[in-house]
Amino acid sequence: MEIFNHNANVPFLRMRKVSVAIAILLMVASVVLIFTRGLNYGLDFTGGISVEVKYANTIDIGDVRKALDEAGIENPVVQSLGGSRQVVIRLQPKDDKAAAAATAGQSESARADKVAADVMAALKKERPDAALSSRNFVTAQVGDELKSDGSIAAIFVIIGIGIYLWIRFERRFAVAALLTEVHDTLVTLGVIALVQREFDMTVLASVLAVIGYSINDKVVVFDRIRELFRLARKADPEEILNRSINTTLSRTIITSLFTGITMAALYFFGGTAVHGFAITMLIGIVVGTLSSIFVASPILLWLGVSKKDLMPQTRDNPELARRP
Repeated sequence: MEIFNHNANVPFLRMRKVSVAIAILLMVASVVLIFTRGLNYGLDFTGGISVEVKYANTIDIGDVRKALDEAGIENPVVQSLGGSRQVVIRLQPKDDKAAAAATAGQSESARADKVAADVMAALKKERPDAALSSRNFVTAQVGDELKSDGSIAAIFVIIGIGIYLWIRFERRFAVAALLTEVHDTLVTLGVIALVQREFDMTVLASVLAVIGYSINDKVVVFDRIRELFRLARKADPEEILNRSINTTLSRTIITSLFTGITMAALYFFGGTAVHGFAITMLIGIVVGTLSSIFVASPILLWLGVSKKDLMPQTRDNPELARRP
Protein backbone atom coordinates (compact mmCIF):
# COMPACT_ATOMS: atom_id res chain seq x y z
CA MET A 1 0.00 0.00 0.00
CA GLU A 2 1.64 3.19 -1.20
CA ILE A 3 0.43 6.75 -1.63
CA PHE A 4 3.69 7.95 -3.16
CA ASN A 5 5.64 6.48 -6.06
CA HIS A 6 8.23 4.08 -4.67
CA ASN A 7 10.68 5.17 -7.37
CA ALA A 8 10.17 8.89 -6.84
CA ASN A 9 13.25 11.02 -6.38
CA VAL A 10 12.13 14.14 -4.52
CA PRO A 11 15.34 16.05 -3.63
CA PHE A 12 14.79 16.33 0.13
CA LEU A 13 18.52 16.64 0.82
CA ARG A 14 18.80 19.73 -1.38
CA MET A 15 16.57 21.50 1.13
CA ARG A 16 18.73 20.49 4.08
CA LYS A 17 20.08 23.95 4.86
CA VAL A 18 16.61 25.44 5.01
CA SER A 19 15.06 22.51 6.88
CA VAL A 20 17.79 22.31 9.52
CA ALA A 21 17.77 26.10 9.93
CA ILE A 22 14.01 25.97 10.55
CA ALA A 23 14.51 23.09 13.02
CA ILE A 24 17.13 25.08 14.97
CA LEU A 25 14.88 28.15 14.95
CA LEU A 26 11.96 26.11 16.31
CA MET A 27 14.16 24.66 19.06
CA VAL A 28 15.37 28.09 20.14
CA ALA A 29 11.82 29.48 20.06
CA SER A 30 10.60 26.51 22.12
CA VAL A 31 13.27 27.01 24.76
CA VAL A 32 12.38 30.71 24.97
CA LEU A 33 8.68 29.88 25.34
CA ILE A 34 9.32 27.27 28.02
CA PHE A 35 11.43 29.68 30.09
CA THR A 36 9.28 32.79 29.55
CA ARG A 37 5.66 31.60 29.38
CA GLY A 38 6.37 28.34 31.16
CA LEU A 39 4.27 25.18 31.16
CA ASN A 40 0.76 25.40 32.57
CA TYR A 41 1.23 22.73 35.23
CA GLY A 42 -1.88 20.92 36.41
CA LEU A 43 -2.85 19.75 39.87
CA ASP A 44 -0.51 16.76 39.64
CA PHE A 45 2.45 19.17 39.70
CA THR A 46 1.22 22.28 41.51
CA GLY A 47 -0.57 20.66 44.41
CA GLY A 48 -4.19 21.21 45.37
CA ILE A 49 -7.23 19.38 46.70
CA SER A 50 -8.74 16.14 45.47
CA VAL A 51 -12.33 15.21 46.40
CA GLU A 52 -13.83 11.78 45.70
CA VAL A 53 -17.62 11.60 45.49
CA LYS A 54 -19.96 8.60 45.29
CA TYR A 55 -23.49 8.62 43.88
CA ALA A 56 -26.29 6.18 44.60
CA ASN A 57 -27.22 6.18 40.90
CA THR A 58 -25.38 6.66 37.64
CA ILE A 59 -23.97 10.15 37.12
CA ASP A 60 -22.79 11.94 33.99
CA ILE A 61 -19.49 13.81 34.34
CA GLY A 62 -20.92 16.70 32.33
CA ASP A 63 -23.65 17.18 34.97
CA VAL A 64 -20.99 17.28 37.71
CA ARG A 65 -19.02 19.98 35.87
CA LYS A 66 -22.19 21.99 35.27
CA ALA A 67 -23.11 21.90 38.97
CA LEU A 68 -19.62 23.05 39.99
CA ASP A 69 -19.58 25.84 37.39
CA GLU A 70 -22.97 27.12 38.53
CA ALA A 71 -21.66 27.24 42.12
CA GLY A 72 -18.71 29.39 41.03
CA ILE A 73 -16.05 26.73 41.60
CA GLU A 74 -13.31 27.57 39.09
CA ASN A 75 -11.39 25.19 36.83
CA PRO A 76 -12.46 21.86 38.33
CA VAL A 77 -10.95 18.70 36.83
CA VAL A 78 -13.64 16.00 36.93
CA GLN A 79 -12.85 12.39 36.10
CA SER A 80 -14.74 9.12 36.36
CA LEU A 81 -13.35 6.81 39.02
CA GLY A 82 -13.95 3.08 38.80
CA GLY A 83 -17.32 3.20 37.08
CA SER A 84 -20.28 5.50 36.44
CA ARG A 85 -21.21 6.21 40.06
CA GLN A 86 -17.96 7.59 41.42
CA VAL A 87 -16.00 10.68 40.39
CA VAL A 88 -12.87 12.47 41.51
CA ILE A 89 -12.79 16.28 41.48
CA ARG A 90 -9.45 18.06 41.49
CA LEU A 91 -9.04 21.73 42.31
CA GLN A 92 -5.93 23.85 42.11
CA PRO A 93 -5.14 26.23 44.96
CA LYS A 94 -6.11 29.87 44.35
CA ASP A 95 -3.26 32.36 44.06
CA ASP A 96 -5.28 35.54 44.57
CA LYS A 97 -4.80 37.64 47.74
CA ALA A 98 -8.43 37.39 48.82
CA ALA A 99 -8.28 33.61 48.87
CA ALA A 100 -4.98 33.68 50.74
CA ALA A 101 -6.40 36.06 53.36
CA ALA A 102 -9.52 33.97 53.80
CA THR A 103 -7.53 30.81 54.52
CA ALA A 104 -4.75 32.47 56.53
CA GLY A 105 -3.96 30.52 59.67
CA GLN A 106 -5.82 27.43 58.52
CA SER A 107 -4.10 24.08 58.30
CA GLU A 108 -3.97 22.11 55.06
CA SER A 109 -6.57 19.73 56.48
CA ALA A 110 -8.92 22.61 57.36
CA ARG A 111 -8.58 24.13 53.88
CA ALA A 112 -9.29 20.75 52.31
CA ASP A 113 -12.37 20.35 54.54
CA LYS A 114 -13.64 23.80 53.52
CA VAL A 115 -13.20 23.11 49.79
CA ALA A 116 -14.77 19.64 50.12
CA ALA A 117 -17.76 21.17 51.91
CA ASP A 118 -18.24 23.75 49.13
CA VAL A 119 -18.00 21.02 46.49
CA MET A 120 -20.49 18.78 48.24
CA ALA A 121 -22.94 21.65 48.75
CA ALA A 122 -22.84 22.39 45.01
CA LEU A 123 -23.30 18.73 44.06
CA LYS A 124 -26.07 17.98 46.58
CA LYS A 125 -28.00 20.95 45.28
CA GLU A 126 -28.34 19.14 41.94
CA ARG A 127 -28.16 15.53 43.12
CA PRO A 128 -29.05 14.76 46.77
CA ASP A 129 -27.63 11.23 46.40
CA ALA A 130 -24.05 12.59 46.26
CA ALA A 131 -21.87 11.46 49.17
CA LEU A 132 -18.31 12.40 50.10
CA SER A 133 -15.99 9.41 49.81
CA SER A 134 -12.67 11.06 50.67
CA ARG A 135 -10.70 14.25 50.30
CA ASN A 136 -6.95 14.74 50.05
CA PHE A 137 -4.54 17.67 49.96
CA VAL A 138 -1.71 17.28 47.42
CA THR A 139 1.34 19.35 48.36
CA ALA A 140 3.47 21.27 45.88
CA GLN A 141 6.50 19.27 47.06
CA VAL A 142 4.99 16.14 45.53
CA GLY A 143 4.55 18.07 42.29
CA ASP A 144 8.22 19.13 42.31
CA GLU A 145 9.24 15.49 42.70
CA LEU A 146 7.03 14.52 39.76
CA LYS A 147 8.61 17.23 37.59
CA SER A 148 12.08 15.99 38.49
CA ASP A 149 11.19 12.33 37.94
CA GLY A 150 9.51 13.10 34.62
CA SER A 151 12.53 15.04 33.34
CA ILE A 152 14.88 12.23 34.38
CA ALA A 153 12.63 9.65 32.69
CA ALA A 154 12.66 11.60 29.42
CA ILE A 155 16.47 11.99 29.52
CA PHE A 156 17.01 8.28 30.22
CA VAL A 157 14.64 7.31 27.39
CA ILE A 158 16.53 9.48 24.90
CA ILE A 159 19.95 8.24 26.07
CA GLY A 160 18.76 4.62 26.00
CA ILE A 161 17.54 5.06 22.43
CA GLY A 162 20.92 6.53 21.47
CA ILE A 163 22.79 3.55 22.95
CA TYR A 164 20.49 1.12 21.16
CA LEU A 165 21.06 2.82 17.79
CA TRP A 166 24.82 2.94 18.37
CA ILE A 167 24.78 -0.84 18.85
CA ARG A 168 22.33 -1.62 16.03
CA PHE A 169 23.67 0.81 13.44
CA GLU A 170 26.67 3.07 14.00
CA ARG A 171 27.60 6.03 16.20
CA ARG A 172 26.62 8.63 13.58
CA PHE A 173 23.10 7.25 13.52
CA ALA A 174 22.97 7.44 17.33
CA VAL A 175 24.08 11.08 17.30
CA ALA A 176 21.56 11.99 14.59
CA ALA A 177 18.78 10.24 16.51
CA LEU A 178 19.68 11.95 19.79
CA LEU A 179 19.69 15.40 18.17
CA THR A 180 16.35 14.86 16.43
CA GLU A 181 14.77 13.40 19.59
CA VAL A 182 15.83 16.50 21.53
CA HIS A 183 14.35 18.60 18.71
CA ASP A 184 11.04 16.70 18.72
CA THR A 185 10.69 16.87 22.52
CA LEU A 186 11.55 20.56 22.77
CA VAL A 187 9.26 21.62 19.92
CA THR A 188 6.36 19.58 21.33
CA LEU A 189 6.83 21.18 24.74
CA GLY A 190 7.20 24.58 23.08
CA VAL A 191 3.81 24.26 21.37
CA ILE A 192 2.22 23.22 24.69
CA ALA A 193 3.80 26.26 26.37
CA LEU A 194 2.60 28.51 23.54
CA VAL A 195 -1.05 27.47 23.78
CA GLN A 196 -0.83 27.08 27.59
CA ARG A 197 -2.41 23.64 27.50
CA GLU A 198 -2.57 22.16 30.99
CA PHE A 199 0.46 19.97 31.64
CA ASP A 200 -0.47 17.02 33.86
CA MET A 201 0.58 13.39 34.23
CA THR A 202 -1.27 12.29 31.08
CA VAL A 203 0.56 14.93 29.04
CA LEU A 204 3.88 13.84 30.56
CA ALA A 205 3.06 10.26 29.57
CA SER A 206 2.28 11.39 26.03
CA VAL A 207 5.60 13.28 25.77
CA LEU A 208 7.41 10.04 26.62
CA ALA A 209 5.23 8.23 24.05
CA VAL A 210 6.15 10.87 21.45
CA ILE A 211 9.84 10.09 22.00
CA GLY A 212 9.21 6.41 21.31
CA TYR A 213 6.97 7.08 18.32
CA SER A 214 9.40 9.53 16.79
CA ILE A 215 12.36 7.17 16.95
CA ASN A 216 10.29 4.44 15.27
CA ASP A 217 10.01 6.54 12.10
CA LYS A 218 13.72 7.30 12.13
CA VAL A 219 14.73 3.64 12.60
CA VAL A 220 12.75 2.70 9.48
CA VAL A 221 14.61 5.33 7.43
CA PHE A 222 17.97 4.39 9.01
CA ASP A 223 17.41 0.72 8.20
CA ARG A 224 16.74 1.56 4.55
CA ILE A 225 19.87 3.74 4.46
CA ARG A 226 21.98 0.85 5.69
CA GLU A 227 20.38 -1.54 3.21
CA LEU A 228 20.93 0.75 0.21
CA PHE A 229 24.53 1.53 1.23
CA ARG A 230 25.33 -2.17 1.31
CA LEU A 231 23.60 -2.92 -2.00
CA ALA A 232 25.04 -0.02 -3.99
CA ARG A 233 28.38 -0.50 -5.75
CA LYS A 234 29.12 3.20 -5.97
CA ALA A 235 27.36 4.79 -3.05
CA ASP A 236 27.08 8.55 -3.11
CA PRO A 237 25.90 9.40 0.44
CA GLU A 238 23.52 12.19 -0.56
CA GLU A 239 21.91 10.04 -3.26
CA ILE A 240 21.54 7.06 -0.88
CA LEU A 241 20.00 9.16 1.90
CA ASN A 242 17.62 10.86 -0.49
CA ARG A 243 16.60 7.53 -2.00
CA SER A 244 15.97 6.09 1.48
CA ILE A 245 13.61 8.91 2.40
CA ASN A 246 11.68 8.52 -0.86
CA THR A 247 11.28 4.74 -0.58
CA THR A 248 10.00 4.94 3.01
CA LEU A 249 7.87 8.05 2.50
CA SER A 250 4.59 6.19 1.96
CA ARG A 251 5.15 4.10 5.07
CA THR A 252 6.03 7.17 7.13
CA ILE A 253 2.98 9.18 6.03
CA ILE A 254 0.53 6.25 6.31
CA THR A 255 1.73 5.36 9.82
CA SER A 256 1.49 8.97 10.96
CA LEU A 257 -1.91 9.44 9.33
CA PHE A 258 -3.52 6.44 10.98
CA THR A 259 -1.91 7.12 14.34
CA GLY A 260 -3.22 10.68 14.07
CA ILE A 261 -6.72 9.39 13.27
CA THR A 262 -6.55 7.20 16.38
CA MET A 263 -5.55 10.16 18.53
CA ALA A 264 -8.31 12.29 17.00
CA ALA A 265 -10.86 9.57 17.87
CA LEU A 266 -9.45 9.45 21.41
CA TYR A 267 -9.84 13.23 21.68
CA PHE A 268 -13.44 13.36 20.44
CA PHE A 269 -14.77 10.18 22.08
CA GLY A 270 -12.41 9.47 24.99
CA GLY A 271 -13.56 12.24 27.30
CA THR A 272 -11.75 15.22 28.78
CA ALA A 273 -9.49 13.03 30.92
CA VAL A 274 -7.49 12.03 27.82
CA HIS A 275 -7.69 15.32 25.88
CA GLY A 276 -4.19 16.35 26.96
CA PHE A 277 -2.71 13.00 25.95
CA ALA A 278 -4.38 13.01 22.53
CA ILE A 279 -3.48 16.64 21.70
CA THR A 280 0.16 16.17 22.75
CA MET A 281 0.45 13.00 20.69
CA LEU A 282 -0.99 14.77 17.63
CA ILE A 283 1.58 17.55 18.00
CA GLY A 284 4.37 15.01 18.48
CA ILE A 285 3.28 12.96 15.46
CA VAL A 286 3.46 15.99 13.17
CA VAL A 287 6.80 17.17 14.57
CA GLY A 288 8.33 13.67 14.59
CA THR A 289 7.22 12.91 11.03
CA LEU A 290 8.67 16.14 9.68
CA SER A 291 11.97 15.65 11.52
CA SER A 292 12.25 12.10 10.16
CA ILE A 293 11.97 13.43 6.61
CA PHE A 294 13.74 16.79 6.76
CA VAL A 295 16.13 16.74 9.74
CA ALA A 296 17.53 13.29 10.60
CA SER A 297 19.10 12.49 7.22
CA PRO A 298 20.73 15.93 6.72
CA ILE A 299 22.39 15.49 10.12
CA LEU A 300 23.67 12.07 9.01
CA LEU A 301 25.06 13.60 5.83
CA TRP A 302 26.88 16.36 7.72
CA LEU A 303 28.29 13.78 10.15
CA GLY A 304 29.90 12.06 7.15
CA VAL A 305 28.14 8.70 7.07
CA SER A 306 29.52 6.45 4.32
CA LYS A 307 29.32 2.95 2.88
CA LYS A 308 32.50 1.97 4.74
CA ASP A 309 30.88 2.71 8.11
CA LEU A 310 28.15 0.15 7.52
CA MET A 311 30.08 -2.72 5.93
CA PRO A 312 31.30 -5.76 7.92
CA GLN A 313 34.95 -5.36 8.82
CA THR A 314 36.30 -8.94 9.07
CA ARG A 315 36.05 -12.19 7.14
CA ASP A 316 34.92 -13.85 10.38
CA ASN A 317 31.70 -11.88 10.27
CA PRO A 318 28.84 -14.34 9.40
CA GLU A 319 27.13 -11.75 7.22
CA LEU A 320 30.27 -11.23 5.13
CA ALA A 321 30.86 -14.97 4.87
CA ARG A 322 27.48 -15.41 3.19
CA ARG A 323 28.38 -12.92 0.46
CA PRO A 324 29.68 -14.33 -2.87
